[in-house]
Amino acid sequence: MKLRIAGIANDSIVDGPGLRLTVFFQGCPYRCPGCHNPQTHDPAGGRETDTAEILALMDKNPLLDGLTLSGGEPFIQPEAALELARAAKARSLNVWAYSGATYEALLVKHDAATDALLAFCDVLVDGPFILAQRSLDLSFRGSCNQRLIDLEKTRQAGRVIER
Repeated sequence: MKLRIAGIANDSIVDGPGLRLTVFFQGCPYRCPGCHNPQTHDPAGGRETDTAEILALMDKNPLLDGLTLSGGEPFIQPEAALELARAAKARSLNVWAYSGATYEALLVKHDAATDALLAFCDVLVDGPFILAQRSLDLSFRGSCNQRLIDLEKTRQAGRVIER
């Protein structure tokens, strides 16, 4: 499946726990001031690739602990992100996703691909980056408003459970 990406980090240690394959999706409607990936905002930027290329990278690294879907905004290409998340779970990898939207905003879209993608994710880092709430003391997120949501526990509890 075709998708537009800004880039790929084959061995990230900053986008979730352990060694991760991080896919930076191209395009972001939120355009947060102070974003650390402003080059990902333009939906026409980056490059087009195929999920098969990313899956090949996933298979080349037996040390991977997980896949991170970052951006830009992965939820504007939910079908491609879902394909990657399914493949990662089939390889016993954990899946993290970042979104400038809140979990609640993603749910109310009632979009089948978005809902399925959330079902395959272990953690969602949600909410826009807010420069005035920036903190270098936070793990895996940039501002205090952003949450690390444990999606399995959230689904079980029927309410947001943070890690």
